[in-house]
Amino acid sequence: MGQKIKKILIVDDEENARIGLSKLLSQEGYQVNAVGNGNEALDFLSHDRVSLVITDINMPEMDGLSFLRVLNREYPSTDVIMITAYGGVESYLEAMNLGAFEYLNKPIKLDELKSVMKKIFQHRDCA
Repeated sequence: MGQKIKKILIVDDEENARIGLSKLLSQEGYQVNAVGNGNEALDFLSHDRVSLVITDINMPEMDGLSFLRVLNREYPSTDVIMITAYGGVESYLEAMNLGAFEYLNKPIKLDELKSVMKKIFQHRDCA
């Protein structure tokens, strides 16, 4: 029996970031969906489950930390990687306290992201 394809949801208001990350992760064999903000992500998650959410912090309408709060309440078993171009210690600590698995700075280094994802999926498969 083959390994199940992992589904990933990217949440980022920057279209180029969404497209680029989607292409890279699709080439790695993941099933990727991408949306532009937290509200769109919650709408997507209401009808489709994912293994991992990769979300930006700075977004209009609902920022990444607010989205993470709702995600933890509504979908507590979903792992989250926070990404930002404007990282600071405060947002890092808040994201980690809210249950983010990891916090990465933009521009995303593919090797670093793949390493974090490997840890998440190994942890999930062992749980």
